[in-house]
Amino acid sequence: MSDLNALLDDLTRRMDGALESLRRDFAGLRSGRASPALLEPVRVEAYGGEVPLTQVGSIAVPEARMITVQVWDRVLVGAVERAIRDAGLGLNPASDGQLIRVPIPQLTEERRHELAKAAARYAEGAKIAARGVRRDGMDKAKAFEKKSEISQDDVKTWSDAIQKLTDQYVKKIDDMLADKDREIKQV
Repeated sequence: MSDLNALLDDLTRRMDGALESLRRDFAGLRSGRASPALLEPVRVEAYGGEVPLTQVGSIAVPEARMITVQVWDRVLVGAVERAIRDAGLGLNPASDGQLIRVPIPQLTEERRHELAKAAARYAEGAKIAARGVRRDGMDKAKAFEKKSEISQDDVKTWSDAIQKLTDQYVKKIDDMLADKDREIKQV
């Protein structure tokens, strides 16, 4: 049974990765409230390549509907502004010296609907990832049986444990989606 614990630990770690990826995806969805995570995926053309925004400036949220980016190198202010504008987030930054102000506009009903659909797509991707991890776990259990390392009864026990773990993670994903949906639809 210790092999089962090792397998479940591995599957848990991998499903946690799917949850963390979903958290990052959700953080990038604009819900009408300012959040530094909103600008994390933005990449800036700087120093002969593309670098994350966090490597050329510091992001702050001075008020509920405003994000500021303090650019460390004056030469990059234009590139940072362009990167934020072109990131497809529907944001319109304005620079004031080395400080870039990014007002977060009110979301329209149509945009809220689009964001809710995107959140559902991200959640479905996380569920697919969790189910893929479950399939790998089931395959490993069957492989152990094939090598005669465990009995058919053990395979059933392992399969039940793997399914229970998967169900827990799918519920966590559903809960995260419900929370994000409430946040998006909140006016």
